[in-house]
Amino acid sequence: MTVMVDAHGDPPPARAIEMAAGALGDGDIIGVPTDTVYGLAADPWHSGASDRLFLVKGRPRSVELPVFVADVEQALELTTAVTDSARRLMEALWPGPLTLVLPRRAEVNADLGEEDETIGLRCPAHPVPRALCREFGPYATTSANRHGEPPVTDPHRLTEQLPGVKLVLDAGPCTRQPSTVVDAIGEVPRLLRAGQLAWDEVLIVAGAKLPP
Repeated sequence: MTVMVDAHGDPPPARAIEMAAGALGDGDIIGVPTDTVYGLAADPWHSGASDRLFLVKGRPRSVELPVFVADVEQALELTTAVTDSARRLMEALWPGPLTLVLPRRAEVNADLGEEDETIGLRCPAHPVPRALCREFGPYATTSANRHGEPPVTDPHRLTEQLPGVKLVLDAGPCTRQPSTVVDAIGEVPRLLRAGQLAWDEVLIVAGAKLPP
């Protein structure tokens, strides 16, 4: 049975964050509100947790799981060879709906899927997932839906559509567009998925030339 936990507020209730961190530490899958839609979260360093997340979502392991971080400092612990343009994007557009794909540190042995040379990182502009990152540390996430279906925006629908979720942090509906996903490995960023954040803004902040 899924446990619904009230997580309204900024900052969110400490007890809610503690319960969610405990569930992640046990290897459970939880539901988390974000600045876009609801997400599913797991501890990718816990044996078997990522496998359960892929199973609950019906997502192939070839589609890598991104990771939420509390701030730029947490992100830099997971990535290496960060370009000047990627650093500008982090500092100017985080927290926000921007996922950056960056080189992964060799010692970061998190199970995020089949590929282990890169890592997708995001610092969401929502108090709940960031508080959880500060309490627990970085964790793997993906939108709360079956793979290929529309994202879940209501926490109560999440429990109906995704059996296997242990706990849901209820902060009300989350109904905005998904994050913009950017390959920031090189000095010039590449758009991987259009989203809430305008691509022109990403290019301007990165210092890249706008297309004619």
